[in-house]
Amino acid sequence: MPARAAGKAMLFLGAALLGSVVAAAEPPDSARSVMTAAEKLKPGDYIWAPEIAPQGPLLMIVSLATQRATLYRNGVPIAITTVSTGKAGHETPTGVFTILQRQVEHYSSLYDNAPMPYMQRLTWGGVALHGGTLPGYPASHGCIRLPQAFARLLYGITRLGMTVIVTDAAAVPRAAPADPLLRSGPPPAQGAIMWKPERAPSGPVSIIVSSTDRRLLVLRNGIMIGSAPVRIDGPVTGTSAFMMRAGEAGASWLEIPMPGAVAAASPTGFAGRVHVADDVRALLAPLLVPGTSVIIAPDSLRAAAAVSVELLGGDDDPPAR
Repeated sequence: MPARAAGKAMLFLGAALLGSVVAAAEPPDSARSVMTAAEKLKPGDYIWAPEIAPQGPLLMIVSLATQRATLYRNGVPIAITTVSTGKAGHETPTGVFTILQRQVEHYSSLYDNAPMPYMQRLTWGGVALHGGTLPGYPASHGCIRLPQAFARLLYGITRLGMTVIVTDAAAVPRAAPADPLLRSGPPPAQGAIMWKPERAPSGPVSIIVSSTDRRLLVLRNGIMIGSAPVRIDGPVTGTSAFMMRAGEAGASWLEIPMPGAVAAASPTGFAGRVHVADDVRALLAPLLVPGTSVIIAPDSLRAAAAVSVELLGGDDDPPAR
């Protein structure tokens, strides 16, 4: 039975792609050792160490450049795997996605009924995470192939609405200088505020900010629960993504490298540039916890806009494929 696409939002950035399962014998006991061990992975290898951060929201980052995917919980890396993404002519799109549908046993309706075990759909157009063959280079029709055992483990802990970021950058996340949402400053332009947290009482939170619309959307568990006007100082020429992580000194932000990100060209990035009204900030404050992601982009989020953004209505079934 097809899952309903209640308030799901996907932001596509569109970029060109250039382009036996072995787990770690002893699970690394720190995030640093996970990242170090990842450098030695061969096609089909993976590292799985969820005990590093046992609880909290999940977020996955897929790098097309390195053919690696890193799973974060509370902003801490708990697993890294080799992947095989889309080959020339079937490139995997970069962007920010949410898991829309999950199925243990699934077969492709587009490519000769090909098996897609432990499928986790990212777009209704055929892009998904699933178990498959990893030859050591991009070889899929756009999906993100995972080692079979890793796909099964991942499926066991993910849920609908989890954020997946696909980037063509090879760099790892780096510390951001400040909260990308300003606590005070010039108020944004006037505009309606929508706040309905009861639509999704729990789940991972993603905040998507559009400089074109001068608005932000708040997604929880992949469902839109809020919208409000924002003000951004200066131009936004590329998408920047941030993730809140836990730490001994308290929560802090990581910047996730994205194609054309304006933050990469500025030592201060978006610190002090994004303004929300005080009452909106008060609503957002309880949601800014480890695992929360914030995406700032030039694209419009309006369903009628002539850009590659898809907003799926809360009462509609996914398109037939």
